[in-house]
Amino acid sequence: MSTRTRKPASERKAEIVDTAIKMAAIVGPDRLTTEKLAREIGISQPAIFRHFPSKTNIWEAVGERICTLMGESLRQDIPNDPQARLTHIVTAQLAFIQKTPAVPAILFSRELHAENEPLRKVFASLMAARHARISELVAQGISTGVFKENLDSDDAAYLVLTLIQGLAMRWSLNKQNFDLLAEGKRLLALQMTAFKA
Repeated sequence: MSTRTRKPASERKAEIVDTAIKMAAIVGPDRLTTEKLAREIGISQPAIFRHFPSKTNIWEAVGERICTLMGESLRQDIPNDPQARLTHIVTAQLAFIQKTPAVPAILFSRELHAENEPLRKVFASLMAARHARISELVAQGISTGVFKENLDSDDAAYLVLTLIQGLAMRWSLNKQNFDLLAEGKRLLALQMTAFKA
């Protein structure tokens, strides 16, 4: 009989969160139970609840982890001009989603958000921050003459976010049967053409 090595609490919590993200892509966030999660990790279900008092707390931690990982993906090799930065934000976000296929399922889970107000707020805050950043970049592009003078930066930012969200949903519904990043670059190029002066 082998003895289990006990992990420090911080490591175990991170393992639970990362496994929840991985399993959400396989079984779906709405069907992921703490029993399935415990079995996948190789611990007991009560051990899960020693680290997270409720399933709601697990999903909050998942939301925070996704936000952190998305933020890290956006900080790599940031270009200088507004259009290149905007392209970087979109491609980095799509690359992250392609690498972490559970993200669309978690973001668009109506059941999960209806039952978990803190998780909904985490993602709403993330979207608001992303919108503000994209709107700022579009405004910079307008002021430097890259984008149309009469382009509304807030509306343009919503269009960019809609491109990301809609494409992520289509990719997820089509069982990830196309290159999300390549398709995103193609559609963004069309969108940028419409924005240009």
